[in-house]
Amino acid sequence: MSFVVLCPNCGAREVTDFEFGGELVTRSKERPSKRELSAYNYFRRNVAGVQHEWWYHRAGCRAWFVAERDTRTNVILSTRLPEADASAGPTVNARPPGGTPGVGSGTAA
Repeated sequence: MSFVVLCPNCGAREVTDFEFGGELVTRSKERPSKRELSAYNYFRRNVAGVQHEWWYHRAGCRAWFVAERDTRTNVILSTRLPEADASAGPTVNARPPGGTPGVGSGTAA
């Protein structure tokens, strides 16, 4: 299934230009127990509906960003750079999978 993703830097592009990075999950503020660490690493909500996800623009600006996507229709409702999440508090995972946030991280997942 093909759909369009709106990159915060480059605008609307075909989904084949991007790499999916998984659900946006919260991190523990303190050292997690083994059970908490296991849940953080392996369990996702995987909702049938709107969820926040990491996306990487591998064929464009090479930036990680957060997208709000409806998993039932693959409609991207909004996108934002990770720096916009700083105001959301310290519980938001500010590191995308496999790289550092922002433009030019240079790592593909």
